[in-house]
Amino acid sequence: MILEWIRFAVSAALLLTGLVFMILAVFGVNRFNRALNRMHAAAMGDTLGILFVIMGLITMRGFSMDSLKLFLVILFFWTASPVSGHMISRLEAMTNRDLGEIIMIHRETKQKEGERG
Repeated sequence: MILEWIRFAVSAALLLTGLVFMILAVFGVNRFNRALNRMHAAAMGDTLGILFVIMGLITMRGFSMDSLKLFLVILFFWTASPVSGHMISRLEAMTNRDLGEIIMIHRETKQKEGERG
């Protein structure tokens, strides 16, 4: 009975950790301006989020044939996500003319009237 509660607590912690990573990825995607930066935030959130969520499901289900299938899903996502991200980033790099430009942000300092002169 106690082992079931421990397994439930561990699986709930893994699921919540995965959900936190996915939610942080949403904020990261909305925060960045450039497509490559957005892709990086989304890829990291997806990879870690999916890992923790599926590990939580494996822990919740117990070690069985279903767990093996879920582990294979993790392997597929961890193999396919970097490849698809790389292909999308190459497309962005080939089609975006402004990718090599460095953006300089200039701050205008406000001078007090007493400091002028």
